[in-house]
Amino acid sequence: MRFNEKEIKDLIFAGIFISLAFAILLSGSILNLKFSIFIIAFFTAGIGFLFHELMHKYIAQRYRLFAEFRANYGMIFLAVLFSFFGFIIAAPGAVYIHGYITREKNGKISLAGPMTNIVLAILFFILLLILNTGKTLQAFFSFGLTINSLLAVFNMIPLMPFDGAKVFAWNKRIYWIALALSAGLFISSFFV
Repeated sequence: MRFNEKEIKDLIFAGIFISLAFAILLSGSILNLKFSIFIIAFFTAGIGFLFHELMHKYIAQRYRLFAEFRANYGMIFLAVLFSFFGFIIAAPGAVYIHGYITREKNGKISLAGPMTNIVLAILFFILLLILNTGKTLQAFFSFGLTINSLLAVFNMIPLMPFDGAKVFAWNKRIYWIALALSAGLFISSFFV
């Protein structure tokens, strides 16, 4: 993959601050925030967000399209601000794509992000089931499952500008399979 300096800065900034927002949310308050909670948020929510966006970019560049991540600093600020009130609207940026793009290519590029979160959620789910390693690690796996499945479900909303709208326009069967997988994983997070 090809990156420019601004894009790298935007990815780092967005990844750190979306992790901070989730860490504040997990802590219940900035006063309770610990570095260990930030690390948990980074390796679950932050990595989930970064891999999601990088997969959009990777697939777009495989199609020889111009693809570049741009942070939305206003939305990053809102994510951190809202985390103080117990919820997050996580839209810290997007991969902008230019070039000739068919409905199929657009659908596949759009599906790549949520599928990345689905794969991560499955990985956390498996680790949660097979490793009985103590309260902290179990909480880490549980949060990883919950947040990545939720990111996938959220992104599969079939309205623009969400990924789901482009997947739905391309292939309704694949859309429903991806939505069912992500929703099933999210629901399972309440029972494991």
